Amino acid sequence: MVNEYDMSAVEEVKNRMIPDEYIQELSAFFKVFGEENRTRILYALSIREMCVNDLVTLLGMSQSSVSHQLQILRAHGQVKFRKEGRNVFYSLDDKHVVDVFQEALQHIVHRLKEKKEAENAEA
Repeated sequence: MVNEYDMSAVEEVKNRMIPDEYIQELSAFFKVFGEENRTRILYALSIREMCVNDLVTLLGMSQSSVSHQLQILRAHGQVKFRKEGRNVFYSLDDKHVVDVFQEALQHIVHRLKEKKEAENAEA
């Protein structure tokens, strides 16, 4: 068993590592995407602002389920809301959330395309 390592590589990366607090927040940010209904809500809100009833109709979920997922998304800073009369409208918190979501989606589309091409090449 060889226990060699590149000290310059280790030092370079060590000096550029982000603080544990950032790691924890980053992990929590991405953990939110781990639930499919939240991801559906985020995708819908990446297209446009919507009220709870719009999301209920679009996703075929109960109002309490949508509200619960929105509460989690708000707690993690991924969505914001505004009130207009009796309606509450939700949108993604800021452009950063939109950008992260779109980049992740592009990555998934790219991976699935490559996977499909590989399967077709094997057939």
